[in-house]
Amino acid sequence: MDNSDRRPVEQVTRVRDLRASDADRERVVAALGDALADGRLTMEEHSERVSRAYAARTLGELTGLTGDLSPAETQPIKVDDRPVSAFFGRVHREGRWVVPVKLPLLALFGTVELDLREAVLQRRHIVLDSTTLGGRIRLLVPEGVQVHVTGRSVLSTRDVRTRPAADGPTIEVNGTMIFTSIRAQAPKRSLRDRVRGRLGRR
Repeated sequence: MDNSDRRPVEQVTRVRDLRASDADRERVVAALGDALADGRLTMEEHSERVSRAYAARTLGELTGLTGDLSPAETQPIKVDDRPVSAFFGRVHREGRWVVPVKLPLLALFGTVELDLREAVLQRRHIVLDSTTLGGRIRLLVPEGVQVHVTGRSVLSTRDVRTRPAADGPTIEVNGTMIFTSIRAQAPKRSLRDRVRGRLGRR
């Protein structure tokens, strides 16, 4: 068998194994300080965890320091790469969280809201693999990110109002969407930013 045309398989780093930034460490240290202030941690526990936070190399090491201090939805860093599911309700992700290369979205007469302004994109091209019926998908993306809806849609609406950059990251909404409302938008600009933008185009 001729193996000369085989292409190497791209290795995708696990979300928990992604490298932590200084800002990630400071988020965790701030959460530890809050836990010390209200008595959830002793002085000794706080000191030991802060030392581990500053020495942490990966996001997984950081999340292990706060997992017993608050619910999953209020953690300073979220590394949950499980499907986002909304059944007759609303699911919201925001703050510092990692968006995996392919994130399944499931919505049955429910709403999925993803705030990506502070998120870490595992790749520059992210696919939201959507299976929705009578649901809503709401995306809030930072400036420079482009959103493409490429999935199969039936009796669905889409409203994309982003400010992409030519070389910016891409969020692709794929899958099957039936009776679904899809909206993606960038945050509103302040008056000062709007004036600067107009002056810059002159």
